[in-house]
Amino acid sequence: MSNATTQTLPDQSRILLGASLAWVAVIIYASSNSLVSLLADIGSHNRVMGRNVITYCNLLFVGSLMSMVPMVFMFWRDWTFENLRALTAKHWVILTLSAFLSSALTPGLFFYALEHTSVTNVVLMGRIEPPLFLLATYFLLREEFEPWSFAAGLVALCGAALMIALKSGDNSFVLGKGEIGALLATLSYIASTLVARTGLRGIPLGIFSIYRTAVGTTFYFFLAIYLFGPKHFQDVFHPIVWQWVWIYALIVVIGGQFAWALGLKYARSGDVSLATSFSPLAAILIAMLMLGEDPGPGLIPGGAIILLAVGIGQYGRIRRNRADDRQKAAQENAMQHEGEVNFKGA
Repeated sequence: MSNATTQTLPDQSRILLGASLAWVAVIIYASSNSLVSLLADIGSHNRVMGRNVITYCNLLFVGSLMSMVPMVFMFWRDWTFENLRALTAKHWVILTLSAFLSSALTPGLFFYALEHTSVTNVVLMGRIEPPLFLLATYFLLREEFEPWSFAAGLVALCGAALMIALKSGDNSFVLGKGEIGALLATLSYIASTLVARTGLRGIPLGIFSIYRTAVGTTFYFFLAIYLFGPKHFQDVFHPIVWQWVWIYALIVVIGGQFAWALGLKYARSGDVSLATSFSPLAAILIAMLMLGEDPGPGLIPGGAIILLAVGIGQYGRIRRNRADDRQKAAQENAMQHEGEVNFKGA
């Protein structure tokens, strides 16, 4: 008995560590929008020659450059001549399209949304993503449809709609530039994920991650210059930018990626799913604490509905796991009976 306990403890410890790191990563990513808005607000109070040098564009551009550092350390072994030679022209086209969508267009639209509306509104508008993504994977990729997950996504969307509907007065909801930007960012995110799932199978993760970030950042740089003029990034190397952007890079980029990678490595899928389910509520609560945002009277009823959606999603996951376990047990039982029969008529 003591030997069995000794052998199982390390595995349980790793599972507990993985689950804890998954929660840490979810909280970090949930705080990213608030942190970006807070840093931009700091820049507005520390202007240089009348300009706010900590702009959303500068944060995105410099943060993306800094994210390359941990990626190179984590994935440099994937960049071998054999791996690169195995990639076809179609792979490079899809890699480039994915880079534009996921590392240029999507974050650019999210940052544009944050510049024109509250973090809470951006989070609420993003609740349209889960059910849309499930429908897209079912109709476009012919993947198995998960009714419980879809129902959970719809319920969470209803909770977000209720929070939006109950806003009034100064906090009343208006479908403005920021809200439209958040919707477009969500659609762009879905498109980028579909591209990655369809065309990037078999491509080493290191090549995909580094190429996507490097090319996407380049796309974003030239797109911003085209839209806003050559002086748009004139303050990108100002000491104040690099002084404060390190907070974003260390906490969100490096800390978030490190915690998420280890969480996925050691945590069970159910623990990761449960942690990510609380991301929207965590983002709203963090925006209240960090930025003083008021989600309005719909926080409690809308939050309760979102929690109900989390419960529905977890219930569906448990049912699915039990069904898989029963199917596996039935297959093993059939194989056992098959082995008991010596003569099979041949």
